[in-house]
Amino acid sequence: MKKRSIPILILAAFFVSGALVFVPGAKAQTQPFPDLSTRGTMNIPTPPATPVIPFIDLAVRNPETGQEVAFSLQVLLLLTVLSLAPSIIILMTSFLRISIVLDFIKRALSLQQVPPNTVLMGIALFMTVFIMWPTLETIYNNALRPMADGNISVQEAYREAEAPLKIFMFRQMRSDSGKKNIELFMAMRGLDRPENDIYDIPTYVLIPAFILNELTVAFKIGILLFIPFIIIDMVVASALMSMGMIMLPPVMISMPFKLILFILVDGWSLLTDQLVHSFVLG
Repeated sequence: MKKRSIPILILAAFFVSGALVFVPGAKAQTQPFPDLSTRGTMNIPTPPATPVIPFIDLAVRNPETGQEVAFSLQVLLLLTVLSLAPSIIILMTSFLRISIVLDFIKRALSLQQVPPNTVLMGIALFMTVFIMWPTLETIYNNALRPMADGNISVQEAYREAEAPLKIFMFRQMRSDSGKKNIELFMAMRGLDRPENDIYDIPTYVLIPAFILNELTVAFKIGILLFIPFIIIDMVVASALMSMGMIMLPPVMISMPFKLILFILVDGWSLLTDQLVHSFVLG
């Protein structure tokens, strides 16, 4: 009986001590904490403050001074330029020719997914920056920087930025086809024939003429790139036909040979060098 009563007494002491803790007005005996221990707390932590979100208001009102009108027009012009920036980069720079030529070389090599179109467009973009850097530097020094310093107005900055681009586009159309494109759009507009002076050609005539010229030049380069690879395709197809292997696609056999030829002649470096020289010497 004594051995059975010991656990019962222990349980009874445990429940009595727990009841004393939850009885209102009862004081629990505190025991000292051992050394190097963290003292507990029953305080409820203060919740963090609610984050303050600023209120942004876009007020539309009538301008009070002429400076406010000019500032509104500058903001509108800036937003217009930013929205047209992709078209300006593609159509008024060397990006158009380079992107078409890179797509031609990909098709000539019979490649479907390698390299991806994103990579080709990235290569074309950085090559465009490399080729257009002198023109962009001139625009920054003559237009953007003086306008930011307040030395020239927006109209003067536009004229200073327009001139280097017109010079670049005009230099690419010194061939007979380029001059014919300029004369074509001048005739459709009812303007007189220009006297070989860039300032006699309006910008709205020079831009479409430049686009047609870039398309023509890019397709000419693409035809020259296709010729050696078409010869390889014809040789492989003739060999397969002579061996009676009609069901085997010739592209599967000719593509490794075309890649080997392209690597042996250092195709990427040669293609890049010729593209850059076509603009520099154009």
